[in-house]
Amino acid sequence: MLVTQQPILKRFWYPVMPISALAAGPQPFQLLGENLALWLDHDGRPAAVRDRCCHRSAKLSKGEAIDGSLRCPYHGWSFNAEGLCTHVPQLASGSVSKTYRVNAYRCQERYGYVWVCLDEPLLPLPEIPEAIDPQFRQIPEFYEVWHCAGLRLMENSFDNAHPHFVHAKTFGVEQEPVPPQPDDFEETDFGLRMRYVLPVFNSDIQKQNLQMEAVRTVRISEGTWYMPFIRTLKITYPNGLVHLIFTAATPIDDRSSQIVQFCLRNDTEEAVTAESVVAFDRAVTLEDRLILEGTDYDVPLSTSEEQHMMTDKPGIVMRRKLAALIKGDGGVLSWCCPLTAHP
Repeated sequence: MLVTQQPILKRFWYPVMPISALAAGPQPFQLLGENLALWLDHDGRPAAVRDRCCHRSAKLSKGEAIDGSLRCPYHGWSFNAEGLCTHVPQLASGSVSKTYRVNAYRCQERYGYVWVCLDEPLLPLPEIPEAIDPQFRQIPEFYEVWHCAGLRLMENSFDNAHPHFVHAKTFGVEQEPVPPQPDDFEETDFGLRMRYVLPVFNSDIQKQNLQMEAVRTVRISEGTWYMPFIRTLKITYPNGLVHLIFTAATPIDDRSSQIVQFCLRNDTEEAVTAESVVAFDRAVTLEDRLILEGTDYDVPLSTSEEQHMMTDKPGIVMRRKLAALIKGDGGVLSWCCPLTAHP
């Protein structure tokens, strides 16, 4: 599946960058092959338009945000969040043609990131209750480009067969390669949910992060996939610690994804520093990256083009749902309820 060739993927929300990045001025981003210019409007809200001035095609992201509008660096034309040209300094009359405009896109802030949808949304942004729970703190972790397909990362997130090999140096137990069966598996309107218990090894840094001395423990994991390329993994440990990881593989183009990851934890900085938390999750993520960047970016949605085993069920469901979505050609399918979020 080449993401830039699937118009339906434009109808989903994607996190594209930290909202803090716009404090420095307009920023560029490529989403599904579309070049965007992002900035903060006069109310401090993020805005996104096509990164091409309608006059002589200069990059608007190289301009300035002035009084909430984006000013082109070439001739000074200014555009508002709706993409309308509001000022042309060369026009003495001040009257601006209504044809002077650029494409504007839905844009909003959530969880500290700017989210963009290129077309009419099929679903709202994912709701994460822990993000507004005062018992949880949010820790930004990674914001970087990976040269792999988002679907590969989503499948990997629900693949219980890989941790004991890919993550043998961080938490896997290579001597126990047979993975546990899920306790619960549910297909949803927006994707899927899966719950499972995974025995893991505690490295020295993880003993510190978990506030436990045991060499072995278990993860009670609840994974949620939000179509097409977002997942949350809520890990609960026997001592009551909850470590929820949010990961998005925002599609830049067919070969690359912008990885956005943060975590939510019900502990404090005094108990475990954010630096220590990020260091462990970073080590785990780099192990995944090493493998995933070597995979084929054109992920086949047909189940006949790659071999499978019992632990591939979540990935097969993902492929089937995405194939049905694409076949629907933008229509709302019977299993896809628009504007209905995870309760």
